[in-house]
Amino acid sequence: MRKEGNIYQETENMDSIQQQLANSRSAKISINGLGVNDRKRILVDIAQLLRTNSEAIQSQNRLDLAQMDEADPKYDRLKLTADRIESLADSVEGISQLGDPTGQLLSAKVLPNGLLIEKKTVALGVVGVIYESRPNVTIDVATLCIQSGNVCLLRGGSDAWYTNSYLIGLLQQVLSNHGVDPNIVQLLPTDRKLIHELLNATEYVDIIIPRGSQTLIDFVRQHAKVPVIETGAGVCHTYVELSADLDKAAKIVANAKISRPSVCNALDTILVDEGIAKEFIAKLTPLLKEAKVEVFASDELYPLFSDENYPYLQKAKSSDFGREFLDLKCAIRSVTGLEEALAHIAVHSSKHSECIVSTDSDKIAIFMNLVDAAAVYSNASTRFTDGGEFGLGAEIGISTQKLHARGPFALEKLVTEKWFITGDGQIR
Repeated sequence: MRKEGNIYQETENMDSIQQQLANSRSAKISINGLGVNDRKRILVDIAQLLRTNSEAIQSQNRLDLAQMDEADPKYDRLKLTADRIESLADSVEGISQLGDPTGQLLSAKVLPNGLLIEKKTVALGVVGVIYESRPNVTIDVATLCIQSGNVCLLRGGSDAWYTNSYLIGLLQQVLSNHGVDPNIVQLLPTDRKLIHELLNATEYVDIIIPRGSQTLIDFVRQHAKVPVIETGAGVCHTYVELSADLDKAAKIVANAKISRPSVCNALDTILVDEGIAKEFIAKLTPLLKEAKVEVFASDELYPLFSDENYPYLQKAKSSDFGREFLDLKCAIRSVTGLEEALAHIAVHSSKHSECIVSTDSDKIAIFMNLVDAAAVYSNASTRFTDGGEFGLGAEIGISTQKLHARGPFALEKLVTEKWFITGDGQIR
């Protein structure tokens, strides 16, 4: 049924998304007629509307929050504050200032027969994104798609229905005000049985991007006929090597875990060289204790935390390594050196973001070159893996695969290639 007070016209529960799929195909014609300046004006108006409707957005958001336990790790992801809405508006304005990723000439040559062969970037077409309790993703994805000349079909989680549907209503209002098809951006119903219809809509949808838990990503990958780009799951490690500056290491680890634990670039597992474990834990525990971080310590490190009277301590199980916590929780174990750290990461990493803290340039180089991840760090928090932080603007997500896009999946990757061949009567 439709939620009262919601300006978006679609319903949360439907029997089919066939009409929305058909609408998306028609909307491609509308967005293809927009120049980069047209798109810029649309995004600037979206940013302004976000600001002027901040209170209303928060009101809708509170309806979603009221249905979720505050202890749920998703609660922080779901919450939109005035500051977060302002940051979203700033991000939209930033996207509007980015160059047009379409129409870029990648190569050109004239064949001996006189044919002119050019390769240019073009929009992907219709982009379907499936995500969980992150209403900021609604704005990020929609505005990135508009700026890159793509149509988007957004399937957010039921936890964020009020917020997402209100935001989509604002976006469609701006599109209509500019005389373009509002179906350039659509919100799909949350009924799970309809996901299969989206995943198999090869006639309408050009690419599917799941953003969320490993369970969600695995489901989409296993059931989709539409091509998939994976983003979201992040099991991130920080290895504190024997030569590390321990004060620096403690601050890096604490930031990676505490600053925003519910996001995919937050730290999950600490690896520490056994030769410095006792001293490092003594420096780390006050920082973790202040934030009430629950630590799952390996058998050899558990007594060291006990010696520090650490109150939030559990014995680690094997399943705690390779676990994405999305909460103020982390695992820790000792290693005998770089080789064992690399072996552990190779087994348990989701290939998102991995870090070494060290003063040994040779070991840093080995780590950076051998670790298979989208982003590798030396002496810096993994929390920087983000399109905005990398200077790319907002992002669709962090791609952990290797085809088409890897790392922050931002504006520049929302395109594909197209060959343009110009002749003058040549035949083969």
